[in-house]
Amino acid sequence: MQPAVINIFEKAAKKAGKILTRDYGELENLQINSKSIGDFVTNADVNVEKSILETLKYYYPKYSYITEESGEIKGDENTIVIDPIDGTSNFIHGIPFVSIVISKMIDGEITDGIIYNPILNEFFWSSKGKGAWCNNKRLRVSNRKILSECIIGTGIPFGKRIYKNYLLEIDEISKSTAGIRRLGSAALDMAYVAAGRLDAFWENDLNLWDISSGVLMVEEAGGKLTTILGEKWNVNCRDIIASNKVIHEELQKKLTLL
Repeated sequence: MQPAVINIFEKAAKKAGKILTRDYGELENLQINSKSIGDFVTNADVNVEKSILETLKYYYPKYSYITEESGEIKGDENTIVIDPIDGTSNFIHGIPFVSIVISKMIDGEITDGIIYNPILNEFFWSSKGKGAWCNNKRLRVSNRKILSECIIGTGIPFGKRIYKNYLLEIDEISKSTAGIRRLGSAALDMAYVAAGRLDAFWENDLNLWDISSGVLMVEEAGGKLTTILGEKWNVNCRDIIASNKVIHEELQKKLTLL
């Protein structure tokens, strides 16, 4: 049974998801602005976030909020983190890897989270100690032990996000695995690790709202999380490796020995 907070997050996400699906791939309905090269915001992002906030503030009027488009809204020690559309470039181009992300934190610990893809009708959720789920199915990370048999997710940087050695990272991991996937939504990458669809995922220069829900899902599905340097991940970190635990150390070493 879903905890009450997840029920409320689901209500907010599915209401807002109607706005997302209405405008999905419909360029004539979108007002598109560019924050920087490849980093877009649309009127759909703004409207989806507004809808989510309206629902959640009704139930949690005293909470703090951290959102991608509205910034930080000060409240009590309970914090809700929102990404209205993770994968905006996919959304604009009619590629179905998009998601609404909502999570709850208390004192820097993520306690509950959802990742909802209304295009594919997949509702991922997790709560501390309650496991990770997609719709009504319990999720577990994969059990592949041999890196050469694994599919690894990543984000390919663009514009100002390009960093030294990213092509070397991709080259090294491509040579060592069964392939790399770039979905264009870090939230879905993390959900797919929790679901065993990807065996691991790594990326640099991430925002908290991109991966907050996914972090908890991977943990609750039996996976492992660290920074790329192998340090313990926390909500202030900008990079991450999430894996099925078994291949984690080998993958992490390959990314840091370049």
